Amino acid sequence: MVNQCRGLAEVLGVAPVSKVIDLRAPWQWLPPILTPNTLNITTSGSDPLTPPWPDLLIASGRKSVAPARAIRKASGGRTFCVQIQDPGVSPTAFDLIVAPAHDEMTGGNVISTTGSLHGLTESILDAARARFADRVSRLPRPLLAVLLGGDNAVYKMTEAYGETLAAQLRELAQNHGWGLAITPSRRTPQHAQQAIAHALQGTGADIWDETGDNPYLGFLAHADAIVVTGDSVNMVSEATATGKPVHVAHLEGGSEKFRRFHQNMEARGITRPFKGTIESWDYEPLDDTAMVAAEIRRRIAFA
Repeated sequence: MVNQCRGLAEVLGVAPVSKVIDLRAPWQWLPPILTPNTLNITTSGSDPLTPPWPDLLIASGRKSVAPARAIRKASGGRTFCVQIQDPGVSPTAFDLIVAPAHDEMTGGNVISTTGSLHGLTESILDAARARFADRVSRLPRPLLAVLLGGDNAVYKMTEAYGETLAAQLRELAQNHGWGLAITPSRRTPQHAQQAIAHALQGTGADIWDETGDNPYLGFLAHADAIVVTGDSVNMVSEATATGKPVHVAHLEGGSEKFRRFHQNMEARGITRPFKGTIESWDYEPLDDTAMVAAEIRRRIAFA
């Protein structure tokens, strides 16, 4: 959620003042529609929310809804409030709501995106390409970036799937000449990481050990194709911002929202499911953030 807010601010060309908050009991457990729109419901450990109120407020997450509405009211409506993701209250509570199409929100002040917002721009990829050039130079070509997520509220990376994925990656490296650049996340189960590390011994694969600088952006920049697990809309959205072939490795589980997202991405010819082979195709890189930034500029200009 933080990355979405920062990414939008970056594309807008503004330097954000970040505020991370938490709500006091019982508000931390209640839905936004039952939470009072006041500023005194945040914990003492939260960043302070005090005037002068900003011209632009970008917020995301359930706990940000009531404080954002309170700031909009305290500013006398002068603060233009953007809420990312479905706030769980009437859209009229904000100046603009940015929600992915799979949330199925509608309204005059609702702008729908295909995926999630991020700050991945061409210049950022160029910088990452230069920064990690030495690390990537020793890897075979073509190069496959593998972005691993893992367990969340609706998906599970089982041991069986981890072993299947490991075998598929080994096949690509050993018999098809693919170089492998792999980044796990904090949600990637140890059993999957171990299965992949064991299967790829002797292939020269670069598997980030979660020490030192995260090469995630460098791997994206240098990759000829990408495999990403489907449990993260953010990771899939960032991968498709590159314009490179993106195969989605579907874990066990899911939800209706995730299914709508993946079905839309496949129907538009942006992603394809990963079945152990790498294909090549072209599509227009996903750039929802620039589209949302342009709409914010237009609305503020006419406010």
